[in-house]
Amino acid sequence: MSSKVSRWIPRVVIIALVAAATAFVWIKKPWVKGEPELTFSTVNVTKGSIAAQVTAAGTLSARTTVQIGAQVSGKVIELHADFNDQVKKGQILAKLDDALLKGQIDQAQAAYDLAVANEKKAEVALNDASRQYTRQKGLQDQQLVAATTVEGFELTRDTAKAALAAAKASVSQAYANLFQAKTNLSYATIYSPIDGVVLTRSYDIGQTVQSSFSAPTLFTIAEDLSRMQIDTAVAEGDVGRLTDGMKATFAVDAHPGMTFDGIVRQVRNSPTTTSGVVTYDAVIDVDNHEHLLRPGMTANITFVLQKVDNVVKIPNAALRFKPTRDQIQALMARFGGGRGSGQHRGSGSGAGSGGGRDWQRAAAGAPPGGMGPPPDMGGAPGAKKDPDRKMLWKLVDGKPKMVFVKLGLTDGSTTQLTEGEIDAGDQLITEIQGLPTTTRKMGAF
Repeated sequence: MSSKVSRWIPRVVIIALVAAATAFVWIKKPWVKGEPELTFSTVNVTKGSIAAQVTAAGTLSARTTVQIGAQVSGKVIELHADFNDQVKKGQILAKLDDALLKGQIDQAQAAYDLAVANEKKAEVALNDASRQYTRQKGLQDQQLVAATTVEGFELTRDTAKAALAAAKASVSQAYANLFQAKTNLSYATIYSPIDGVVLTRSYDIGQTVQSSFSAPTLFTIAEDLSRMQIDTAVAEGDVGRLTDGMKATFAVDAHPGMTFDGIVRQVRNSPTTTSGVVTYDAVIDVDNHEHLLRPGMTANITFVLQKVDNVVKIPNAALRFKPTRDQIQALMARFGGGRGSGQHRGSGSGAGSGGGRDWQRAAAGAPPGGMGPPPDMGGAPGAKKDPDRKMLWKLVDGKPKMVFVKLGLTDGSTTQLTEGEIDAGDQLITEIQGLPTTTRKMGAF
């Protein structure tokens, strides 16, 4: 019995030692067996053109639009133009009933004739009063009549002069009334003031036009639809970036897939405030020789401020990915970038970023040592970071790698790469799922 026990004792000791070693490893590195799986969300780097631009909405209209009204009242008896008709300057568009206007001319003519007759009568009276005064003045010189008698004839003469002046004024007034009546008669015929296209016609034959305090609009004519303009509402935050002569492109819903060109003629200083939002009118000249565009169409305009071609384009989603300090340290532990890793210590070329020291510098917000840390990037304690240099995370062989870059022009969705180890086809990390969450941002201690 004792021999059997002695044979089992070594076995039990060996089993106990193995169990103790396993428990020690499990306690020392609990994450080896239970570490969460990391999932990387990435975007592809492409190459192409980037244009910085400002967008706005506007409405198409003819450069010159004339509203033709009626200056007199009357019933429409003739129409010589309709919608979309091409008209010439001086062409008759419509006629109003002129019977009443002709009657007013007859009345004005009679009043004028009466005023002329009264003027002649006043001239005769003045001539008679002047002769009587001259005769009495001669008798006074001969001391044959009293002075009071002469003064009475002088008063009569002066009164006749005043009456003649009043008669002449009446003639002028009657002539003016006659001229006005004739002018009103001419207004009964509506003429086109310009060459153009009829956009609207507001009255039909038989309708009565009432002209009182304002002239009712009969027609609206656009001078030339081959040359149009767009009045845009540009936000006050963007208006300072626009200049006269700048090129613009726009699209309209009536022609999907088509892009039209225009040139900024003027950025007007007068503001428009709607619900507290301030906008400015940027007027764009448009060539419409194909007559595809119509007045009133809504245009979605893009002002091209600057453009670069054949550049590496960084998706802006990658620029918004900013892991915290704890998350970077978790990546260091996962991919061997920590101090305890002999594989990636110093200047090794590990899959992470190149070395454990680089990972630690990234956790503190400094650039990797391989880039030769400039003084303004945190290479020295207390130094400021380079505001023009950004940190991105590139996925290489399934592992994250830090890359510091400099950026240029942006169009709101992609940004030009001016300096950095990123090429077209690379994958940039936008999110890592499985890392610890924390509110402490990178560089916070």
